[in-house]
Amino acid sequence: MASKQPNIELYTAGTPNGQKISITLEELGLPYSVRKISIADNEQKEDWYLKINPNGRIPAIVDKSNDNIAIFEGAAIQLYLTARYDPDHRISFPYNSTEYWEMVAWLSWMHAGVGPMQGQANHFHRYAPDKIPYAIDRYQTETRRLYGILDTRLEAQESGGQGQWLVGGKYSIADLACFSWVNWAEWAGVETAKFPALQSWLETIQQRPAVVKGVDVPEKFEMKEKMRSKEGEEAFAKHHSAWVMQGMKDDKEKHK
Repeated sequence: MASKQPNIELYTAGTPNGQKISITLEELGLPYSVRKISIADNEQKEDWYLKINPNGRIPAIVDKSNDNIAIFEGAAIQLYLTARYDPDHRISFPYNSTEYWEMVAWLSWMHAGVGPMQGQANHFHRYAPDKIPYAIDRYQTETRRLYGILDTRLEAQESGGQGQWLVGGKYSIADLACFSWVNWAEWAGVETAKFPALQSWLETIQQRPAVVKGVDVPEKFEMKEKMRSKEGEEAFAKHHSAWVMQGMKDDKEKHK
């Protein structure tokens, strides 16, 4: 149990990985300040930030109310925040319970599967200067396979009287972590409607007040609105493609 008033600084950008931490903070009702990391300017690779996150990615937090501890990687941040600031287990479970380890398993599954696979689908479908059908098909197919696993689990949970949640009959950081990527499904060129249990779960989470607020950190979440027109979709892709390609170029120069 935390003994001091929480004082957390969030370093983030408007991506699935960033949004899941701002949503977690909102769900826990924690006060926090936001430092937007300009990925377009490669700010995440600057020396000052690498002291916080050696991997040079977002998100990261610094908990000034706990000896300025810096935590990076989304699952680690979520587990830290719930261990320290969720004593009533609103979006988590007691440590070492069966539900706790099931939650950790789904968090790990998301980080090993949905995140990287859908991220690659995003890259080849939206950002790569050369459209490679094999790469697009491979990663979209793998994303759909993973969505199928989620759909099967959610359907089984509901049929078994556990509600529409991944673990323990309640919404937890396992759902939140997976949601953060599924909420960007159309950007990867993947439809969710063919997965009825997943679609219902997605729409339910989208309505949560903390989610509505958290997706707009550090800036308004515009992807879904932009997708309503071909012009908006192309402009959104062009903007994001520019910094993705620049980041790749910088990394190639540094690590060749």
